[in-house]
Amino acid sequence: METKDKILAYKIYFILGAIFIASLVVSNLIFQKFFYWNFLGIYRFEISVGIIPYPITFLITDIISEVYGKKKANQVVTAGIFASFFSLFIIYIADQVPAIESSPVNNAVFNQVFGQTSLAVLASMLAYLFAQYIDIQIFHFWKKVTKGKMLWLRNNFSTFTSQFMDTFSVLFLLCSFKILSWDIFYSLLISGFLFKILIAALDTPLLYLFVYFFRKRFNLKQGEEINLD
Repeated sequence: METKDKILAYKIYFILGAIFIASLVVSNLIFQKFFYWNFLGIYRFEISVGIIPYPITFLITDIISEVYGKKKANQVVTAGIFASFFSLFIIYIADQVPAIESSPVNNAVFNQVFGQTSLAVLASMLAYLFAQYIDIQIFHFWKKVTKGKMLWLRNNFSTFTSQFMDTFSVLFLLCSFKILSWDIFYSLLISGFLFKILIAALDTPLLYLFVYFFRKRFNLKQGEEINLD
């Protein structure tokens, strides 16, 4: 690969990594708001707004896994986890600092919104770490089995499996930490998993589009990866 192509590949990798980290951190900060969505009158989803940017992270790791390889995908996941814990540290400091009387957001409101973030992020990170590494392992297992073919199969199969593990684990931990009530565990599990399956199916064309762009721009053969080392 020529030097200019390698520089471009690095830039795209860093941009994908930045979007991944931003999506991961934001999803953990906004999780306490819940909403409903009637999908074509067929099913009523009851889910946290934190789930909205979450599927983006799995799309990006699948893109990086396919184009840059397992090692680079794992590096992005690890960087995202460090970023999440660092955001926890900043939130903790901000929560300890007393608000002035004229502050638009007082201590009580700030604590109500962000006070449970630490436990939530801890639960989310434990579940997410497990799910993302499973996603990457399954993705590359099927990539090896199919010899770089059937991208839709490894994308959806790896995402479906990892998303169920993630949804179940994070809800189990949140209920165990008494952040959420056990009464809503199953409804949130079903809604969250079905929502993620729907999004995973819808993002498959996007994955094909990105992979097509990379293969054409960097002259990659089917199953070939960009080596940034």
